[in-house]
Amino acid sequence: MPIRRIVKFGDPVLATPTALVTDIDQSVRDLVRDMFETMYAAPGVGLAANQVGVSLRVAVIDVTAGKEAGHRITMVNPRILEVDGKQVEEEGCLSVPGFQEFLERPSRAVLSALDLEGKEFTMEGTELLARAFCHETDHLDGKLFLDRLGGIKRQLLLKRVQRAGRDGDWDEIYP
Repeated sequence: MPIRRIVKFGDPVLATPTALVTDIDQSVRDLVRDMFETMYAAPGVGLAANQVGVSLRVAVIDVTAGKEAGHRITMVNPRILEVDGKQVEEEGCLSVPGFQEFLERPSRAVLSALDLEGKEFTMEGTELLARAFCHETDHLDGKLFLDRLGGIKRQLLLKRVQRAGRDGDWDEIYP
């Protein structure tokens, strides 16, 4: 189970909407397995396929970061069906390591996706799970949490992020 390289801010794959999965074959299953291992090693609570350089609409989530069994969620072709409420919490991203910012997200989200057997499922998430649903589907749509920030807050954080990438600060976090 290889750990894959996490693509960092500035790579075009992160800004490009991903392709729908048309066939859940062994390569997709292998990708999901590798994504969980990569996410846990980072460590994180969610990872989208384009974050490991694969432009497919696949994401994984485990809000316990692997600390508790039974919390793995695999989402193939996910889409948000409904959202409501709001929460403002600090949010970060494995593709923008070392940077967090307070961001408003829905406090409840309902998601529809396929599992690895190709069966459609619907799941409701609240609080951190709702945030993860929205964060990962944003990735699959070619958006980073930075894109959700407004005005001067976004500009200041972008300058800091760009400097960190240019100066090689991320190379020591994970290659």
